[in-house]
Order: sequence, then C-alpha cells, then structure tokens
Amino acid sequence: MLTFHNVCSVPSSFWLTGIPGLESLHVWLSIPFGSMYLMAVVGNVTILAVVKIERSLHQPMYFFLCMLATIDLVLSTSTIPKLLGIFWFGAGDIGLDACLGQMFLIHCFATVESGIFLAMAFDRYVAICNPLRHSMVLTHTVVGRLGLVSLLRGVLYIGPLPLMIRLRLPLYKTHVISHSYCEHMAVVALTCGDSRVNNVYGLSIGFLVLILDSVAIAASYVMIFRAVMGLATREARLKTLGTCASHICAILIFYVPIAVSSLIHRFGQCVPPPVHTLLANFYLLIPPILNPIVYAVRTKQIRERLLQIPRIEMKIR
Repeated sequence: MLTFHNVCSVPSSFWLTGIPGLESLHVWLSIPFGSMYLMAVVGNVTILAVVKIERSLHQPMYFFLCMLATIDLVLSTSTIPKLLGIFWFGAGDIGLDACLGQMFLIHCFATVESGIFLAMAFDRYVAICNPLRHSMVLTHTVVGRLGLVSLLRGVLYIGPLPLMIRLRLPLYKTHVISHSYCEHMAVVALTCGDSRVNNVYGLSIGFLVLILDSVAIAASYVMIFRAVMGLATREARLKTLGTCASHICAILIFYVPIAVSSLIHRFGQCVPPPVHTLLANFYLLIPPILNPIVYAVRTKQIRERLLQIPRIEMKIR
C-alpha cells in the first residue's frame, strides 16, 4: 500500500469487518446466515430443475422465473460465502479489483432483477388484457430478448460505478470497510477525493431503477385490475387475480427490503451500525429464500412435481 502525507493511501486490498459491533457473535451469526444461504441455493436450483423437467412449465412466466432464480443465485453467492469466511476464519481481506467486481455483481444483478420483474408485469398484462395474442406477443425469442435487455441495462447502468471509483478516486483514508461486502456507498465513503459525482450518479441510477420500474409495474397492474373488474363473475375475477398473486408477492419481497434498507441508510442516523449491515445482507438473502417458496406454493405444476420426489424415493427403496 502506497501512502501519501500519512493520511491517504492507494490500497491494494480492503478489509471487510463483517457485522461491525457484533464481532464476538460472528460464529453464532454464521449459523442462520449459512442456513439461509443453503435454503436459497437448494430452493433456486430446485426451481431451475423443475422448470427444465416439466414441459408444461415451458411458458414465458416460468422462463422469467428461471431468470429470477439465476439472478438470486448470483446475488447470494457473490456475498454470503465471503461473509461466512469472515465469520469462521476472519478472512476479511479482499483485493481492490475483487472488491469492485463484487460491487458490480451486487448492484448489476439487483438492477437486472428489477428489469425481470418489469418484464413479468408486461407478461401478466398481455396474458390478462389481451389473452388471445399472448402466445404471439411473448414468444420464446421475445422472452429471451427481454431477459437480454434487462442484463444489458444492468451492465450499462452499473458498469460506470466501479470504473469511476477506480479512475477518479484512487486514494483512501483507510482500507477497512465497516461492512460485510463491498457496497458502493460504503466504499465511496472511504475515499479522499471529491465523491459528489459518484454519489449523484449512484442516486440517479437508484431513482431510475427503483422508482421508474416500480411506477411502470404499478401502471401495468392498474390496467390489469381494470380488465379484471370487467369480468362477469366473482369467481372469474378471483381466478384471474390468482395468476398474479405470486408475481405481486415476489415484487413486494424484492422492493420492500431494498426500500427499508435505503431509507434507514439515508435517514436513520440513530440506527446502530449492526442494524444497517444486517438489513443490507437480508435484502440480498430474503428474495432468494422466499421466491422459490412463493412460486412452489402458488404454482400447481411445481408443487405437484415437488410432491412426486418423495414418492419416487419410496418406490426406489
């Protein structure tokens, strides 16, 4: 590490503290975090396997669900193994490039996930408001292109964040990051230079992704509800709305933790640092855990395929 004026330095690596203020509980915290990560991996891999095996699920909604499962695996795997290494072995050291790479993966795939939710809202809108054209509008090619656009948007939006840090802010006050992973604001707060451009860009991207995507999703559901209210019978209305229930639950699971964590980070100066860090980890873990559960409970084909597994095992025995 090169040091200038004994104040600022050019680090070759950073040190992640894990959950600051709860260092004495790290070993115990590894139990719930390890269990949640295992649940997330098993649940999402199961969703991917079931959709691949069950041909009746080869539909746009479930292809989008597979994209969500893949994104959730990336988000949880980019943070939790390192966190468990900190808990178990005190392995907090992370290289500068690895830190920026982790930052890119987290923010990029969170942006991609928001885009997939928007694409799923479009799928529900077409399926309910224009059902006769659904199979023509949302072909496999279109679904793939929507997923690719969401990925490219994430790369284009988030790519400049680590680049601006690398090129514009090479000097740091300390190499210790009081966090469990390389979150953008946590890294920028350590820099010695003028970070206003980074802060403004980060806030602008957050606004574009969270606010505009959520507004677009809300608008699609307003049109969906208007179409549903026009159906003749109460049973038809409930059945149609039931096809949206899983998507609505998944949206709430994704957006609510992010909104709460962001609000506390911006305005919760009185909130203890461990709460900030725990919430930041939970919003990366809660969707990967709950999304497979929500879709397994709400989707008949997935539920039936999962119930067949123990029966097959009993026959084998």
